[in-house]
Amino acid sequence: MRIKVAPSILSADFSNLADELKKIERAGADLVHVDVMDGHFVPNITIGPVVVKYLRKATRLALDTHLMIENPAKYIDAFVKAGSDMITVHIETVTLKNLAAIARKLKNKKVKLGISLNPATPLERIKKALPLVDFVLVMSVNPGFGGQEFMPSALNKIRSLRDIFKKDIAVDGGINDFTGAEARKAGANVLAAGSYIFGAKDTKKAINSLRMTPRA
Repeated sequence: MRIKVAPSILSADFSNLADELKKIERAGADLVHVDVMDGHFVPNITIGPVVVKYLRKATRLALDTHLMIENPAKYIDAFVKAGSDMITVHIETVTLKNLAAIARKLKNKKVKLGISLNPATPLERIKKALPLVDFVLVMSVNPGFGGQEFMPSALNKIRSLRDIFKKDIAVDGGINDFTGAEARKAGANVLAAGSYIFGAKDTKKAINSLRMTPRA
């Protein structure tokens, strides 16, 4: 499957977001990963629909809005209206019935739906949800803050998931050229990376390195 790179806007310079978006767009990013945190589901607070609205104005790249929030169904309409092309919700925050309703709503609006699971959540929790979603996001760090180290345990989860799921598998947390290569080998094809991309001196080189096997 084609490898896609999704820079995580959480690591961008928020005083200069429009330029940051232009930079990753020129450097070959495939989409933008937008982390939304509410201070309840995760111990941090980030952005809401208003910021997504202005991100939408500043880039042509697809926006994957990752809802790390309690009761995501309550906010789906606001984030879709703001310009999200993709919505990711956490299996820890929804029932299968909730997810089916969200899936119907997003399909009608031509917005893709993803399901995510935390490192401590077993893969079994999302198996019944797989027919409802367009992609899966495997967390390789505990969600809430950027700059954490990649958890190797995510690789087994990705391998097992790839055996049963043929659509996009994304991985988020501690991604760089080495961990990205390991994730790709395991079966992931969408790499969300924050500080590795936005902290790089050469943004294009950083993005391209996530698509290639690093030198030993």
